[in-house]
Amino acid sequence: MSRRRDGTYRIQLPEGERALLRALPGQLRSLLISEPADPSLRRLFPPAYPVHPENEKEYRELVGEDLLDGHVAALQLLEDTADAEQLDEEQLLAWMRALNQLRLVVGTRLDVDDESSGELPDPDDPDAEVRGVFLYLGWLQEQVVAALS
Repeated sequence: MSRRRDGTYRIQLPEGERALLRALPGQLRSLLISEPADPSLRRLFPPAYPVHPENEKEYRELVGEDLLDGHVAALQLLEDTADAEQLDEEQLLAWMRALNQLRLVVGTRLDVDDESSGELPDPDDPDAEVRGVFLYLGWLQEQVVAALS
């Protein structure tokens, strides 16, 4: 990923990675819409008022739909542009948001913490493939941040 003179960003990814970026957003979008109470989504909607339930309820009523819409829009854009060879800055920022969402949900499902987030997966681990996806999403997110810097 690199910035071009015209302000767009060149995207060079192999087909296998692009296929993953076409598939994952739709899976998360479906989960967001059909199962909004799924525990793996909790990091996408952190409480604003954890010790004040009434304030939290009001907050959710005010901004809950906007948060959901923003998540869904970023995921849709990533899915729609996964095959693009260049993106503008707004699209790349949406990629960054979508990658972050995917990484948070996968990490939550894997019960990843700060200490284990960068560990290479043990090939004997039944979750090794998912852990590899988690690491890939983190790496790609770093590439996006570096390109935007």
